[in-house]
Amino acid sequence: MSTAITPEILPIGKAINSGLRAAMEDDPKVVLLGEDIGKLGGVFRVTDGLQKDFGPQRVIDTPLAESGIIGTAVGLAMRGYRPVCEIQFDGFIYPAFDQIVSQVAKLHYRTGGNVKMPITIRVPYGGGIGAIEHHSESPEGYFAATAGLRVVTCGTSADAYQMIQQAIASDDPVMFFEPKRRYWEKGPLGDGDPYPLHKARVVTPGTDVTLVAYGPLVATAAQAAKIAAEEGRSIEVIDLRSISPLDVDTVSESVRRTGRLVITHEAPVFLGIGAELAARIGERCFFHLEAPVGRVGGFTLPYPPSKLEEHFLPDVDRILDAVDRTFAL
Repeated sequence: MSTAITPEILPIGKAINSGLRAAMEDDPKVVLLGEDIGKLGGVFRVTDGLQKDFGPQRVIDTPLAESGIIGTAVGLAMRGYRPVCEIQFDGFIYPAFDQIVSQVAKLHYRTGGNVKMPITIRVPYGGGIGAIEHHSESPEGYFAATAGLRVVTCGTSADAYQMIQQAIASDDPVMFFEPKRRYWEKGPLGDGDPYPLHKARVVTPGTDVTLVAYGPLVATAAQAAKIAAEEGRSIEVIDLRSISPLDVDTVSESVRRTGRLVITHEAPVFLGIGAELAARIGERCFFHLEAPVGRVGGFTLPYPPSKLEEHFLPDVDRILDAVDRTFAL
């Protein structure tokens, strides 16, 4: 895995492209599979230019069959390759669900550790792009509940560049969720050693309340903290980064100082990642909490038509309202 990181400024989508390129240059066994990822460069152009530079045998345009993409990746992994699969949109992953949870997640365990599954599955996810049905979902909870899968998501260009390389280098299968509405937001790639893949990061230090977000809502949470600071309230924003395993230690340390916790994600609140994190913080920090843990997320209904998604998705106002409620109790 390449650890040399330039201080270049890139959008998140381009940062992932650069990370894929670095991984492919480092290891000839890294191959990409997906629908329209070759000549077209993917729907979001994340793989733009890679087939031209590495050839169609390493950047493979597949049929429109997600189960076939993952099944092919399993065979490649068994033969020593490190396949990177692109699922074109989050809502298209369900035909591959059986392959992922029944094969990818279990083969290492089933073979007593003799067969590794170094497969990375890239999933553009979340809303905010005005798309039609099946193009704006947040299915990360399904995979976080599946033993044998690592589940991570990037919220910045630096993480996008580093984490995709770390995922590809892992001998375990990694679900790599990419916040599609943030693809065009620019940021530095960084210039230090890669941050640990499964460790949360403090984005904005604070003293009054801990606000945990991941993926597409990291920027929203940071904006909420900025507005709150203007009103005299100090919010510590934590980017969870890893959904499975969870870095509960970083969140616990913060909550023991602030005494309050709000968790936000685009997926529905019901049985979401926030529920698991809230339960664990309740166990660890019960005597430090000054108020119940607040959760802000999507509603328990199918993703709405695009003209209604701004009412469905958590925004700054809903997050700050949840923060205010932790001080009103």
